[in-house]
Amino acid sequence: MATKVYIVYYSMYGHVGRLAEEIKKGASSVEGVEATLWQVPETLSEDVLGKMSAPPKSDVAIISPNELADADGFIFGFPTRFGMMAAQFKAFLDATGGLWRTQQLAGKPAGIFYSTGSQGGGQETTALTAITQLVHHGMIFVPIGYTFGAGMFEMENIKGGSPYGAGTFAGDGFRQPTPLELEQAFHQGKYIATITKKLKGAA
Repeated sequence: MATKVYIVYYSMYGHVGRLAEEIKKGASSVEGVEATLWQVPETLSEDVLGKMSAPPKSDVAIISPNELADADGFIFGFPTRFGMMAAQFKAFLDATGGLWRTQQLAGKPAGIFYSTGSQGGGQETTALTAITQLVHHGMIFVPIGYTFGAGMFEMENIKGGSPYGAGTFAGDGFRQPTPLELEQAFHQGKYIATITKKLKGAA
């Protein structure tokens, strides 16, 4: 039976969504792993999104909280709002109380990726504060550490991400993930999928 890895994300302007696509490629590159992209529900109205100049959502399916129980591992992605995960993703996690009561996510590995507006905008605090959500569910946080190798020490070019997970900078909204940031996202997907597969096999 295939190891199921869910890449669950929220993306308003597409930056996190682009990382998610690359993470899926990385996870899918592991033999025996079935990687699936999911979006969490939007909480803002179309009118508000229009005023914020948000582009249309992708056609990636919307996940319901209970569907998380079907996965063997997760990689959660979201943009930053004042150094923490966006409210849309927090609202989704707030709706997982039933899974928490029955501990259906306990023992499952989970990673985190993110987008911030600037270099000092929360590349580490966003991941660090998000870990509390995993802890209460009993999930196993899987950071990438420095397994990305030389790419973690890039100093000549601006690069998002940290030992906590892959990341990118949105800047003024027009900046898109760089090839190096996408390479790190691919690595994260492959790395966490490999660990998820090992844990499932040992169960």
